[in-house]
Order: sequence, then C-alpha cells, then structure tokens
Amino acid sequence: MARTAFLGLGVMGYPMAGHLARAGHQVTVWNRTAAKAARWAGDHDGAAAPSPEEAVRDADIVFLCLGDDPDVRAVAGQVIAHLKDGAALVDHTTASAALARELDEACSKHGALWLDAPVSGGQAGAENGQLSIMCGGSDAAFAAARPVMDAYAKAITHAGPAGAGQLVKMVNQICIAGLVQGLAEGLHFAGAAGLDAETVISAISKGAAQSWQMDNRWKTMAAGEFEFGFAVDWMRKDLRIALDEARANGARLPVTALVDQFYGEVQAMGGARWDTSSLIARLNAASSGD
Repeated sequence: MARTAFLGLGVMGYPMAGHLARAGHQVTVWNRTAAKAARWAGDHDGAAAPSPEEAVRDADIVFLCLGDDPDVRAVAGQVIAHLKDGAALVDHTTASAALARELDEACSKHGALWLDAPVSGGQAGAENGQLSIMCGGSDAAFAAARPVMDAYAKAITHAGPAGAGQLVKMVNQICIAGLVQGLAEGLHFAGAAGLDAETVISAISKGAAQSWQMDNRWKTMAAGEFEFGFAVDWMRKDLRIALDEARANGARLPVTALVDQFYGEVQAMGGARWDTSSLIARLNAASSGD
C-alpha cells in the first residue's frame, strides 16, 4: 500500500480520496477550507494536514484535484521542493498541456515524477469509483501511479509524454460539446413537432444516434431538470483550454467555439451551476420568447 497525499477535496477529490483510503492506502489530505479536510479525515479515519507542504511529507504519491491552471501552479509550486526523491506528483485537474510540461520539468529538477491525469466521468464516476483517466508523463510515473489510481478508475490510458493526458481530455470535451448540442436540438425539435420524447428515444437510442449523453441525460433534459452533474462553469473552463490549444496548434473547432458561446447564454440565464445538458434550456427559452 502507498503513502499518499490528496490536495483538493471538491466534488471530485473528496470521493476519490475516500476510495484511496478504502483501498488501504495511507492518505493525508489538504483543502483550502480546513473544515472540509477535517470532515474527510473523520469520515475516513485519515489525516488532515494544515498546509500542502505538511501533507506531502513522506508521501510516495501526491494527487492534485484543483480548479484551473493558476490553482495547480500555485499548489504545485508549494509542494514540489518538498517531495521526496522518486515521489510522483499526479494532477487530476483539467488544465493546460503547457502547464503540464512546465511542471514535469520542475519535478524532474527535484528528482520527482510527474503525471498529468485528468479524468472523465463526473461526480457520479468519482463517487462510484468508475472514472476514465487520461495520462501524460514518463513510463516510470505511469507505472508508479497506475496501481494506486485503480482505486477509483474503470479505465486508465497512458497517452504519451507530459501534456498528452491534458490533450486527450480536450478531445473528450470537444466531443461532448457537440454531442450535447446535437441531443438538445433533437429533443427540442421533437417537442416542437409534437412527438413524445420517450417514443423518440426508444426509436433512435439503439442505432447510430446512441451516446452516453442520450442514455443518461435525455429524461432530465426533456423535463428541464439541470440541478446536478457537471456544471456549465466547469465546461466553459475546459472549452476555453481546448480553444486556446487549438489556436496554438492550428486546429479548427467551429462547432466547439459555437457551443461555448451557447454555454455563455446559459450562464446569462442563471445557469452557471446547471448541468451541461442545460443547452436545451436556451433553445426552449428562445422558442417560447422568454
């Protein structure tokens, strides 16, 4: 069993750290809100540290699960110098590939390993231990982290060197954006045409139109229920990262850019914390004249 530290106990990090503890790993946690770290420690018979530096002391593997590039850069900057030789720093945050390469270099200078390892599966995947993890880093870093990450993963892929995990996550979010918009338009059209949504989905969900989004979100989309799941604010952050990378590498993402604008409209409707399936809300509002 590994000695681990988990830094960042949001809706994803809290259950992920819990899976590590239940798998028998020694876990020390840190969170900006100390009360949440103390609650986690009480829930899981673990340890809460007063600072990131204290949390990583003697850890074999340190996990980050934070918000955005500035958060990762700040916390990683605090802990890298305190990592023991050969320790691995694993970042589960969805962040930029450029930052991953920067921190890989910083870890190397201090004799530590780096792995960018963004996840897909949302809060439910974290709670159920069924996340898909996309990894970028050296073979040594991947080998060190993989058996520990098994505690909360259903699939783990080593995509290449540092930054590759973040690039694969960008592809993931690009694909999801188009799928959700397509499903929103399909359900909106069905409603305008006077069709029964359940009948429509029954007819098309076993064919080429089938997707995870259709299987898991059509009912709540049709009902106008969005108070759960992966928030629009988070999706816009992820799409910003993907669009920035596309501008740098020359990729053309016209649909992604358009859907990002649509999510901006959802935010303006008060849906910043709604699930990403709320794209249908802007269509229904437009047709009703609201």
